[in-house]
Amino acid sequence: MRPNILYPLFASIESLKGIGTKYSKLINRLCGEKIIDILFHLPINIVDRTYNVPLINAKDGRIWTGVVTITEHVPPQTKKHPYRVYCTDGTAELVLVFFKVYADSIEKNYPLGGKRAISGKLEYFNGMWQMSHPDYSVSAEMLPQIMRLEPVYPLTAGVTNKMVCRLVENGLKNVPSLPEWLSSDSLGDLEYIDFKSALNRVHHPKNPADLLPSSTARRRLAYDEILSNQLALALIRQKVREKNGRTFIGTGKLYKKAIESLPFKLTSAQEEALAEIAKDQNSPHKMLRLLQGDVGSGKTVVAFLSMLKVIEEGAQAALMAPTEILAKQHYETISSLSKNLGITVGLLTGKLKAKEKREIYEKLQSGEINILIGTHALFTEGVTFKDLGYAVIDEQHRFGVNQRLSLSSKGTMSDVLVMTATPIPRSLLLTAYGDMDYTKIGELPAGRKPCVTAVMNVKKMPEIIAALQRKLAEGGRAYWVCPLVEESEKSDLAAATERSEMLKQYFGDVVGLVHGKMKEAEKDAVMEQFKKGEKKLLVATTVIEVGVNVPEATVMIIEHAERFGLSQLHQLRGRIKRGYEVGTCVLLYSYPISSIARERLNIMKQTEDGFYIAEKDLELRGGGEILGTRQSGFTQFKLADMSVHQDLLIKARDDVHNILKQDQSLTTPRGQALKVLLYLFEQNEAVKTYLAG
Repeated sequence: MRPNILYPLFASIESLKGIGTKYSKLINRLCGEKIIDILFHLPINIVDRTYNVPLINAKDGRIWTGVVTITEHVPPQTKKHPYRVYCTDGTAELVLVFFKVYADSIEKNYPLGGKRAISGKLEYFNGMWQMSHPDYSVSAEMLPQIMRLEPVYPLTAGVTNKMVCRLVENGLKNVPSLPEWLSSDSLGDLEYIDFKSALNRVHHPKNPADLLPSSTARRRLAYDEILSNQLALALIRQKVREKNGRTFIGTGKLYKKAIESLPFKLTSAQEEALAEIAKDQNSPHKMLRLLQGDVGSGKTVVAFLSMLKVIEEGAQAALMAPTEILAKQHYETISSLSKNLGITVGLLTGKLKAKEKREIYEKLQSGEINILIGTHALFTEGVTFKDLGYAVIDEQHRFGVNQRLSLSSKGTMSDVLVMTATPIPRSLLLTAYGDMDYTKIGELPAGRKPCVTAVMNVKKMPEIIAALQRKLAEGGRAYWVCPLVEESEKSDLAAATERSEMLKQYFGDVVGLVHGKMKEAEKDAVMEQFKKGEKKLLVATTVIEVGVNVPEATVMIIEHAERFGLSQLHQLRGRIKRGYEVGTCVLLYSYPISSIARERLNIMKQTEDGFYIAEKDLELRGGGEILGTRQSGFTQFKLADMSVHQDLLIKARDDVHNILKQDQSLTTPRGQALKVLLYLFEQNEAVKTYLAG
């Protein structure tokens, strides 16, 4: 139950004065439905409304605030003309200009001879001052209320800054004095500012420096949010380790036979990963481990070999992938590896016919299928395992947490291994996967060649096409990726289709096209032609980012590469690092190009180290975008910025370690205050969700 003290903050935004149902929907879209959501919606700039010199001494372009006397109204002669209101501050004349307004409203707000306090941008035009649509127009007595530094908030269509300011001011009145959850040591480091004072200060900035993540108030709020995250993860981890899991020691027969039949030697990193997973499997506690490795590092082989212990003991394993392409790739790899082992591998995707699904359900329930691979179809209601002992989830950030739990809950205390090829910076690992043990495969199989990356202007397209003609004539294969473009332009589908038609003029029928809007069967057919070499040049949208495995494809051309993030560019380049030939990646850009986009392209040119690239991506973009969209289940911070608050993360992790060492059940006064913190940042939901699995 949420503590009573927090009820005022979790009331509906509609309960605030000055907002009705119409506007509440817009505010909900902007930041959320509760009062705490508007208070955690932080300003990004300030407007200085303190400029109040006599108009005769004013400067053009400044925002001016002062009291004027209304002297004349000049209604428009035609619809194209504005309504003008003449006024003066006693030193110079000022004309207020209004377009598309009702005369009645203007006459009421600006009565002749009346005094009004106004604020807006001054412009010197035709020898006199004018102000178009003043930002503020109130009674003269209210001048002190608008003569201030006004915070500027991120907005959405239909929501004005004035509206957000008013709601924030009303919302701040609901903030209670909360019990202090930080120790005196922590408070000392954070310059003795409490939560309520910090929240007030960020919404009343005195200068631009107050808006920076490094400001005292922002650091305090960031620390509170990070501390709640680390505490929730630590409590989850504590509970998971307390739970009895299953022990899988196995006979070693299948494992030994599989190792002997591998067409390659495992890397030392793969062997270390298998040893760490085996330690978990031998333990009586439930396994919850993250396996991270760059594209092509051999995570699927590690996952497969670790499944064999489970199968040796008569239980089943499952592998869930985010796309059908990736699920099929895993199915092909694992079917090939298990060919002579006498085990059955099944594939379940959404597009299977009802009869095919029924057959899989029956074989799964009887135990005939040892390993089931599939998409989100794995956690649908009809899927019942005889005994699921091990769940492997690939590219976890593309699933929500609930989906992960839905799969693992199909077994009794099933072990869980999460895999990702997306390099994740250390700070994000701690905040997103802090409840898990962590294994990293940091090397590629022997013999893998490096990739040469070139950054070129799109004007060099003729040279690139000529080089591509030579490469394809030698039997090579290549990808040509078209970006997701802005909605105001054409769609990525249109861009890819157009590029495909253009390239067919040079290369003929060997050009294939795949995109997200194609039916699965059509997409599969084109991919199969590309794998067999019937199509040599594959034009695609970013649908090929994950899960496409064609070792013969060694050329990647990415059009408008300046529009992609670093991690996405790295994932795409990974498609041509699966074979044993040197790959070539061409990043095409066009002007105008921002300094950040240019830096991204230079980083790609300089290094292939996915983990270094991830850290640079965090610096350039911040944590919220590294792993994709909000529905991913990945931690989204509202107040903390992982690109600048990493020191607070380490501090919070150590703080939590000390807290739970002394007060494991959070029963002391500080422990009780920390429970309030968990509810304040809604980490109670995270704890409940994780513990359910």
